[in-house]
Amino acid sequence: MPTCPLKHLRPALLLGLAFLLPSARLFADTDILGQFLEQNMLTSSDPIEIFAESTIHPTNTQAITSGLILSSQSALVVNNKTGQILYQKNADRIMPIASISKLMSAMVVLDANLDMNETVTITPDEIDRLKGTGSRLAIGTALTRKELLHLSLMSSENRATHALGRTYPGGMGAFVAAMNRKAQSLGMYSSRFYEPTGLNFQNVSTAKDLSLMVNAAAQYPQIRTNSTSNYASVQTKNGQQNYKNSNALVREGMWNIELQKTGYIREAGRSMVVKANIQNQPVTIVLLNSPTSATRVNDARKIESWMLQQRS
Repeated sequence: MPTCPLKHLRPALLLGLAFLLPSARLFADTDILGQFLEQNMLTSSDPIEIFAESTIHPTNTQAITSGLILSSQSALVVNNKTGQILYQKNADRIMPIASISKLMSAMVVLDANLDMNETVTITPDEIDRLKGTGSRLAIGTALTRKELLHLSLMSSENRATHALGRTYPGGMGAFVAAMNRKAQSLGMYSSRFYEPTGLNFQNVSTAKDLSLMVNAAAQYPQIRTNSTSNYASVQTKNGQQNYKNSNALVREGMWNIELQKTGYIREAGRSMVVKANIQNQPVTIVLLNSPTSATRVNDARKIESWMLQQRS
């Protein structure tokens, strides 16, 4: 694949990189962005560049004519048994995916066959200096890798996810490289990962790519169980902390959900992937960039009602 020097990158991308570089240097053992760019210089078809230059595209015809009006900017509903796309709205648009990235992080952790009972200590390296988000996992908290994976998938705990990446063999740089290799192996050619949590807006993908990731992640029993779990209690440096699932659909218990993950940063809006059985159909639902948590859940419910209407 031909490369292009940084001086030829377009201004929109350079601006994004300028904001990102200081935060990337805060990782404990490597400058992830610098290392990744050095190994994979951006090209004119790179998903990061496409996102940086993207404008609002017209909504595709099916989304307009189907009678299903969603708040999410991008959406996809796929029948997992037949592979048929039941509904799509801007499903090829490259967008930030926030904490949905954690599904890829979980696969990379499990692929490495690490000792899940090994204790990992939360360090200052886990502090989010990019978005300034908080965490109840106080510095000095010692949890097993299994517990960290549970909190990462169920409650989207960023420090837990970062600690999993930091303690990966070869460190954070090796972890991020493994995320991108995994994405390529799954055919996620419009996706790119820069860090494990999704706090970086340059973790991007499309609804169609994410449906591939969801199907791959569903092959891991630990990911299915942890992402749909509804409760966890862990002992931290500041005492016992109780956690619940970040997805209201799981908390309500009305859906038959096999796997799920929510996500939010300002640039990505409220997003969600769900693999579930709806109206006796095994489906994957991808919702990206919904305005609020409520509209994200309402979009999922609209899809459920719409599927019922389609079968009647």
